[in-house]
Amino acid sequence: MQTEATVGDRALSSAHGGGGLKYSARNQQQAQIGTVTNLLAGGVAGAVSKTCTAPLARLTILFQVQGMHADAVALRNASIWREASRIACEEGFRAFWRGNLVTIAHRLPYSSISFYAYERYKNLLQLVPGFDRHKDYVSADVGVRLVGGGLAGITAASITYPLDLVRTRLAAQTKKIYYRGISHALYSISRDEGIRGLYKGLGPTLLGVGPSIAISFSVYETLRSFWQFERPHDSAVLVSLTCGSLSGIAASTVICHLQVAIREEKLKV
Repeated sequence: MQTEATVGDRALSSAHGGGGLKYSARNQQQAQIGTVTNLLAGGVAGAVSKTCTAPLARLTILFQVQGMHADAVALRNASIWREASRIACEEGFRAFWRGNLVTIAHRLPYSSISFYAYERYKNLLQLVPGFDRHKDYVSADVGVRLVGGGLAGITAASITYPLDLVRTRLAAQTKKIYYRGISHALYSISRDEGIRGLYKGLGPTLLGVGPSIAISFSVYETLRSFWQFERPHDSAVLVSLTCGSLSGIAASTVICHLQVAIREEKLKV
């Protein structure tokens, strides 16, 4: 019976003039379109979120590197409101978004690469012995997400690191302006510090980015899966916003101290 069915299937496929091949090619094309959509969606989402949180991001950078430029008294008196008021009075309201253009230029490829690489690494890891039981064991599933997220973060950070370095240096500028923009910063760093200067601090960055993205993706997917299982009728937007916020807080909390060291390394000339 199996032989007859196989022969019949082959005859039907032949009668349709290679319809199976056309169907396969169509599926492949749809998969490629889906990949491009995911890349664009990830990049745009990263750019929009960074633009919305740019003022807080700049305050974070200034607080993290303040110890390099301030005395003990200034450090004791530091506060979010005091620093925000200083920026508004001395540099103007637009200064809260200083370095945001390069942030967007960095975030578009960074988010796209990390989202794309994460899915690809997950597919590869699910073939590895131990991880291939991810549907049966929670520990294997979490392991796939952690390792896949870490590898995706390292991949994206390595490719886009020069823009990340420029972003940090532009955002850390206060009264004295060293760099006038993205192209000037890239040129000045290359001229004064060499091409290797564009990758200064890459090692510590990868040590931080790997765990950060791993925790972020793992917490996000775990929370989202649990939420959708318990409350399947809740708004998808609400689920994504809440899980995304909590995953970001978890990742930032874990690597906070390492981020300070990373930013100080980037600002060394």
